[in-house]
Formats: sequence, structure tokens, C-alpha cells
Amino acid sequence: MIEHEASSSDAGGPLLRIRSLSKSFPGIGRDPLVVLNSVNLDVNRGEVVAIVGESGSGKSTLLHILGALDRPDAGELLFADESLLSRSDADLSKFRNKRIGFVFQFHHLLPEFSALENVLMPALVGGETPGQATPRASELLERVGLSERSSHRPNELSGGEKQRVAIARALMNGPDLILADEPTGNLDEQTADQLHKEMIRLSRDMNQTFVLVTHNQAFAAMADRVLSLEHGSLVELNRPKKP
Repeated sequence: MIEHEASSSDAGGPLLRIRSLSKSFPGIGRDPLVVLNSVNLDVNRGEVVAIVGESGSGKSTLLHILGALDRPDAGELLFADESLLSRSDADLSKFRNKRIGFVFQFHHLLPEFSALENVLMPALVGGETPGQATPRASELLERVGLSERSSHRPNELSGGEKQRVAIARALMNGPDLILADEPTGNLDEQTADQLHKEMIRLSRDMNQTFVLVTHNQAFAAMADRVLSLEHGSLVELNRPKKP
């Protein structure tokens, strides 16, 4: 059975912490466009955090920095109290493979491979053999309700099924953190709602930490916390209820 296991170095404190994070892009004939302005955020283990905001507000940029896909202009990014920004790009690539899973608006499945083979990919990149990783990939497909579709290629799957495969792939290496950028943005309302509930269920069953970027208010409301990115700053819209 798959269980989420945190690294022994991760005991205590928030899983993810950013301090005074800033990011801007060059303007054409005008001042630079500031999308993140000294942003602070803590994300605890097992927590589901939703980030909302207008299109172009910088939500995806923030998510890419949280996932070490991009670097800020200034600030600090700590993962289990370890600074990531001092690492080389090569080290960050290895770190992402082992510790972070990504789910994007478009599934990015490899069309020539089956659902099972797509789920296997992160483990193969990380050095495992198919024999070592296949049982875990099969269990993940079962968790997302696709065990009977494991041999199907992406063009034989519905949009919702493709995203379920993408979620299973993101979970393949037992990451500490899943980052999801508009994961249901291309799906119809009913399919999206089913997938929203599935992701929240997975987070609870596996004690999996999620940071979600979404325009869907109903999906955001399922999270433990909702934050809005407004004019480069994060504003908390709700707080977890005290026991």
C-alpha cells in the first residue's frame, strides 16, 4: 500500500516557507511589471492551499517559483527548512523529481505510451526499473479509478481520465508537495467537480500537501485555506477553524 512518507529531515515546522519573494518582468517602453511584491507564505504538511486571483495576476509565476521551475528576483524559498535558491539547476532538477509533483491545466501525457507507462515516467527518470516501479504505478491508477484503463493510450481516454493519469503520475515518486495549476481548466463542469473531489480525497487519504492555483471558486472552497494574489501580494480569504 502506498503511504506518503516525509523525509527524516522534515520533522517539525512548515513544509514550505517563502519570505519576501519578489518577481518582475521587463516592460516594453514602460516600467517593469511587478507580479510578486515581497510575498510571504507558509504551507504546512498535509495542508491544501488554494491560490486564486485575476488572470495575469502572477499565480502561475508564484507556483513555478514554489516548484523551483523559476527563480525570483529576490527573497527566500525554504523547503523543509532547506534553502533551494542556492542549489544549481541540475540539483534542482533532481530535487523536483523526488520531492515535488506537478499537475498542469493540460495533461502533458506522452501519446505513444499507455496510462501505466505515463505514470511510471517519474520513477524511470529517477533511476528505478519498470519492474521496481510498476506495482506502485498500478496502485496509483487504482486509487484514481483507472485500473481498468491502464493499457489505454491518451487518445483512448476522456479529458477527465487523462487528468487522473496526470495526478497519478505526479504522485508516483511519493513527493512531499503537489503543485496544481488550473488542473481542471479544460474540463466540463461535471467532470471538473468530480476531479476536484478526487484530489481533495487523495490529499486526505495520503496526507498529501497540495498548493492549487484555480479560478474555480467551488474548488478553492474545498481547500483548508484560500489566498488571493492581488497586486503582487497574497491576501488570506479564510482561515482554518480552530478545534
